[in-house]
Amino acid sequence: MNPIVRRELLDLLRTRKAAAAMIALAVGCGALVLLRWPSGGVSDLTGARSLQVLRVFGYGLLAGVLFLGPAVPATSVVRERVKGTLALLLNSPLTPTRIYLGKLGGALGFAAILLSMTLPAAAACYALGGASSSGGVGWLYAVLGLAVVQITTLGLFVSARAQSTDSALRATYGLVLTLVAGPLAPLWLVQGDSGPVADAALWLQGLSPVPAVMEVLGHAGVGTHGFGATAGAVERYATVSLALSLLLALATVVRLTRAPLDRSRPPGVMTEDRSTSGRLLRRVVFLVDPQRRSGAMTLWVNPVMVKEFRSRRFGRGHWTLRLIAVSALLSLGLSYLAVSGALDWGHQVIGGALVLLQTALVILFVPSLASGLISAEREGGGWQLLRMTPLSSGRILRGKLMSVIWPLFLLMCATLPGYIVLMTIEPDLIPQVRRVLTCLAFTAGFAVLLSAAASSVFPTTAGATAAANLGMIGVCVVPLLAWIGKDAPFGQVAVEAILTVSPVAGALHASATPGFVDYQLLPANWWVIGTASVGLLIVLIARTRHLYRPD
Repeated sequence: MNPIVRRELLDLLRTRKAAAAMIALAVGCGALVLLRWPSGGVSDLTGARSLQVLRVFGYGLLAGVLFLGPAVPATSVVRERVKGTLALLLNSPLTPTRIYLGKLGGALGFAAILLSMTLPAAAACYALGGASSSGGVGWLYAVLGLAVVQITTLGLFVSARAQSTDSALRATYGLVLTLVAGPLAPLWLVQGDSGPVADAALWLQGLSPVPAVMEVLGHAGVGTHGFGATAGAVERYATVSLALSLLLALATVVRLTRAPLDRSRPPGVMTEDRSTSGRLLRRVVFLVDPQRRSGAMTLWVNPVMVKEFRSRRFGRGHWTLRLIAVSALLSLGLSYLAVSGALDWGHQVIGGALVLLQTALVILFVPSLASGLISAEREGGGWQLLRMTPLSSGRILRGKLMSVIWPLFLLMCATLPGYIVLMTIEPDLIPQVRRVLTCLAFTAGFAVLLSAAASSVFPTTAGATAAANLGMIGVCVVPLLAWIGKDAPFGQVAVEAILTVSPVAGALHASATPGFVDYQLLPANWWVIGTASVGLLIVLIARTRHLYRPD
């Protein structure tokens, strides 16, 4: 047996976090089945009820795999580098291939244990009479197994290149979200067309496990706008995901083989030694250069905010300009999407797509920006220096929060042209767009406060990042499982009460997205999210003052 597999798996299973994750997943899946278990000796012979419960169970299990699976492989290799044991491994008799297989086996072993904890709930779904092991439960676990392999190889690929655990977690979760949602957009745009472009979009969709799971659960036609769903999603996903996993594994092994133990900084190239076009480009990109000398800060500028902008990678001037450039390109693409979508499918569908895009950006970027505001300072020793300055805890906290709010504001503005085009086409949509933007503002504020509060509670950035991601998914995405299971196992009143917690559901209701119009979620959703945000703000202020006090 590979010694790394034994060490990785045993060390992981001995932690409280692993035990909590296994128990929570098993209890959650079991609760979904118990909510719809027949009472009074009455059983559903048609199997419709069992299939409906299996759908809720399947989507919930997919969400658990996507947001619990990346944590272990993303920190596996980089943790060795941070502790200084990676050099010992590379100099041991173990080859890089065996080292990689050991890391891969440990992560896959933990994922297999997580999935095995849900087998009683799956067996209960099968016992209800509608989900056959060959067409329902069996294929569901097969697709989830492929997703686990894909996510694990992706996490190890990132971990072999990262320099810290928090950056590895941020990059892995971002890539997983991109891999799940990104491949769905091209086929959604060319639905109903034929030709090489449509075929390429169909195979590109095979990178995401969502279409395969939907086909297994009988939801293949959802979101096709009346066009027939193309069969074979499971086979395409198996082919594409295994090929991608193999390429990622080979790239990671090569990286471990060639990884130097002492890395030197690249020497770089002086600006004057570049070509004329290169010098012109750098003058534009570095129009706001944080490294050059600048005048003294005025009294109304928060020095902590300036420090964050100049020391954080995405806060530097040239990264801000690049973010604005990407936002401009995204705005043009969304404007075209809004026009074509409004003409072909109606403003309800395209409005829902814009809402999902904005919430995906919030879930992706906010935990990455805000989860290290305080925990990173505590890890690096910078918090002690901040306590020695004449700045108060309130001013430090305001500077930290503003350093996240400004980039988030620029990012959210990238999608505004889509709404402007919709309002230009149909001026009656102005009140509706205002409600949508209000919901998105509540979502962004809640995300910032949740991530910052996690940063103040957890002593490490990795733990704060994981907690912030799981919290955002639990509040924004998990309640949508009740909407998937509407009428079985959840009734109209129960679904409406559960969706009131989710700011994503509130925004979809405000945009009149089909399927969410029948639920009265506003303004109750604003009160719930606003109250939760106030509570998180109180926790953040209290924790910041507690950490600011002298030892």
